Amino acid sequence: MNQNIRNLAIIAHVDHGKTTLVDQLLRQGGAFRANQVVAERVMDSMDLEREKGITIKAKNTSVHWRDKIINIVDTPGHADFGGEVERVMKMVDGVMLVVDAYDGPQAQTRFVLRKALQHGLRPIVFINKIDRENSNPKKVHDQVLELFLELHATEEQFAAPFLYGSARDGFAVRELGDPHKDMIPLLETILSYIPPPEADESAPFTMLISNIAYDDYVGRIAIGKIIGGQVTTGDQIYRVLKNGTRERCKITKVFEYSGTQTNDSALGIAGNIVGLAGFTDIDIGETLCALEDQPALPFVEIDPPTIRMEFAVNDGPFVGREGKLVTSRQIRERLDREKKGNVSIFVEESERAGVYYVSARGAMQIAVLVEQMRREGYEVLVSRPVVITHSENGKTLEPFESLWLEVPEETIGSVMKVLSARKGAISQMETHPHSVTIEATIPTRGLIGFEFDLMNLTNGRGVMSHLFLEYRPHAGEITSRLTGTLVSTDTGVATSYALDQLQERGKLFITAGEEVYKGMIVGENPRADDLPINPTREKQLSNVRSKGEGKGIQLTPPIRLTLERSIEYIAPDEYVEATPKSLRLRKKFLNPEDRKRNAKQLAGVA
Repeated sequence: MNQNIRNLAIIAHVDHGKTTLVDQLLRQGGAFRANQVVAERVMDSMDLEREKGITIKAKNTSVHWRDKIINIVDTPGHADFGGEVERVMKMVDGVMLVVDAYDGPQAQTRFVLRKALQHGLRPIVFINKIDRENSNPKKVHDQVLELFLELHATEEQFAAPFLYGSARDGFAVRELGDPHKDMIPLLETILSYIPPPEADESAPFTMLISNIAYDDYVGRIAIGKIIGGQVTTGDQIYRVLKNGTRERCKITKVFEYSGTQTNDSALGIAGNIVGLAGFTDIDIGETLCALEDQPALPFVEIDPPTIRMEFAVNDGPFVGREGKLVTSRQIRERLDREKKGNVSIFVEESERAGVYYVSARGAMQIAVLVEQMRREGYEVLVSRPVVITHSENGKTLEPFESLWLEVPEETIGSVMKVLSARKGAISQMETHPHSVTIEATIPTRGLIGFEFDLMNLTNGRGVMSHLFLEYRPHAGEITSRLTGTLVSTDTGVATSYALDQLQERGKLFITAGEEVYKGMIVGENPRADDLPINPTREKQLSNVRSKGEGKGIQLTPPIRLTLERSIEYIAPDEYVEATPKSLRLRKKFLNPEDRKRNAKQLAGVA
């Protein structure tokens, strides 16, 4: 054991403040100069993370305090990114559970904490935001203990120390009445309670790869905790692949993490989390070792994906206008690269050329991948999510989830009606002064698009959390979209004259001056069927009508759907066309004759 090192993961539900807490630990641990200007939520380095306000990728840093190294892994709180959480559990020896003093433990808190307790990790609980209005840290303290019991924590885990404080204001206290000074009590608790890493300094070098980074100068970097021995630049080691084969490698760089910096190091020691370079190819879950006959280290099992979507080559008439990466080969290479760094993403070839199946834990996880690809210059077509079903004893099984809702009391009737339509079964309901908490079980299919319905029903005040439960018999048909679409019959520029008449037939997704094409979805039809329309039609001029007539047209502002909303809005026979500058909804078959032919084929199969 190396007594000078502590390895710790911070886990919490979305928006409970763990990334802000990491900022404070870095500041008070001396990672930044006193006069250094540092961005808020410095660990959320991806543009998407800053825009969405959530952590997507697990990242590691370290605080050097009192001659000790505290390695901290900041993990995602959203269940869709659970693969990021699961694979870092092998790197740490303890976890810090951050819980909001008002909201208490949420669904993703359960998910991540359950994984940590199953791995035997020792927890520290930090009840955050105690200065928040209407916070109740004592009640949350009891709720966390109840959660420990529910998740079958050991006696040692149940006896976890509790601290209270505010990450935003930079203080932690052991008792609620203590003065609000700094984060020192939390740092002291980490050193005293989290055990040093179990690593044998005298053993041959061994390391399990738990994460992968990329550097423009040295290529792929393998990140993990050194289980035994040490490693230096220039060492010849073995890489043990998942299939058991071994390759000889030479270490060209050793990296350590301090604050927000990645620093070159002469030596990687047992128990420390380091990065190693010198590989043309490397994969998460592989083992690096000094001797040829050393056994491979076991890798944590990842929960299987529950949804699947199609990624297809853009075959629309506007292909290549906004993106430069549009071919089947380029899309496949990008998906393969994502698969190497994201263990919860699965990519398969489909029976159709240029179409790939991408499976993951949730629609948001795939939406984030699509958004990243857009920003990198890709054009791609994406389908509506479908759940992955299993067959057992002649029965079709589908994934179900536990769902937690908190909604205003006056909206409970409409929310329960939508839940029932989506095959949700309410198991528990609790009434509070101004809100109602609902616990239900629902098919994963029923959750696709539900969050947006909830926002509309509750005027944005509804809160939902969900967690994979198990596979159960198929729940029957679920109708999630009751409306049809307005489908363009022509290619060209949408005109005010045409849209003025069309907006009476439904809600428009476009405005005048935008280019449209045949088969593109330009609006929503209140009725359940699709309505062909021509948004490019121009006013015919005559001797009687002057060109000035109609200049006073007032168009209703169009509905602009986000990428996540678009993916969950479209029907099974539709695609989202995602390009660097545009999001378009379209039919899979642009030609109406092809659509009719395909519908007949599907009806014949049914």
